[in-house]
Amino acid sequence: MMNGVIVIDKPAGKTSHDVVRDVKKTLGIKKAGHTGTLDPLATGVLPVCLNEATKLTGFLAGEDKEYLATMLLGVRTETMDTEGKIVSQSDCSVSEEEIVSVVSRMTGKIQQIPPAYSAVKYCGKPAYKWARSGVLIDLKPREVTIHSIAVENISLPRVTFRVNCSKGTYVRTLCSDIGEALGTGACLSGLRRLQSGIFSENMAIVLNDYDGHNRKEELAKKILPMTQLLPLLATIELKDQSAAKLRNGWQPSVEMLKEHDLPLLKAGDMVKFTSGGYLLAVAEMLAPINNLSAWDGKTQAARIVRVFNYQ
Repeated sequence: MMNGVIVIDKPAGKTSHDVVRDVKKTLGIKKAGHTGTLDPLATGVLPVCLNEATKLTGFLAGEDKEYLATMLLGVRTETMDTEGKIVSQSDCSVSEEEIVSVVSRMTGKIQQIPPAYSAVKYCGKPAYKWARSGVLIDLKPREVTIHSIAVENISLPRVTFRVNCSKGTYVRTLCSDIGEALGTGACLSGLRRLQSGIFSENMAIVLNDYDGHNRKEELAKKILPMTQLLPLLATIELKDQSAAKLRNGWQPSVEMLKEHDLPLLKAGDMVKFTSGGYLLAVAEMLAPINNLSAWDGKTQAARIVRVFNYQ
């Protein structure tokens, strides 16, 4: 069974769902899912989790993202990008100094209202479906973090910038907010995701580059194994007997962890269990590691939140 992540360089014009469907068809697998939607207009890094790795999509989707974005000044649209109906147009007579100044201020924790045409759910239905039916939902602002943002090129009326941001950041909204701050209005005209967590542009493959009768075999070689995912988590390597217990539903006990040389871990920290080159489970520590010696050996030391079955 193919388990792991394959990083696709999503082409413009396709939805993220389209890419996942293509991967499933090519590899002949039943379970796959991406770690964060890219709009049809966007290109770039789209990690696709395969089979057991789909249990990790929630962890991987929460990582920071990096984008190269181009905005069109002087144009406002319904969708906040150039694919939507134009709402208004205005002169974009602003200086480069003004643009750089406004863009550089968009850092730190900011409040964003998700676009009306977005996948944010309202009463169980994506906002874009409400919008397409003529119902505009009053979406609430959300706090996101812009770690860094810098102008790369100014060729008015277009401005290209690079941004590193937290999950849930809408670059379309960012362009619109910059446009309003400049007094010109703006919309997104191009977007490329350069990084999504540990997955970078140089790891991404173009599906159409792999054709012919051995396409499946060539793509399979690009799959990142489960053990390479979540590299920042402390790793606990289990022996066969302990690994078997974990697979059978046992929760990690103090006795099971005492025999391992572990870094300082606090209650609430996440750890991963491996055995024989396989990722067995992801767990949450229930107590600080330096306090385990005071506990009875049979006491539960961690709570399993994901367990993986390779049968």
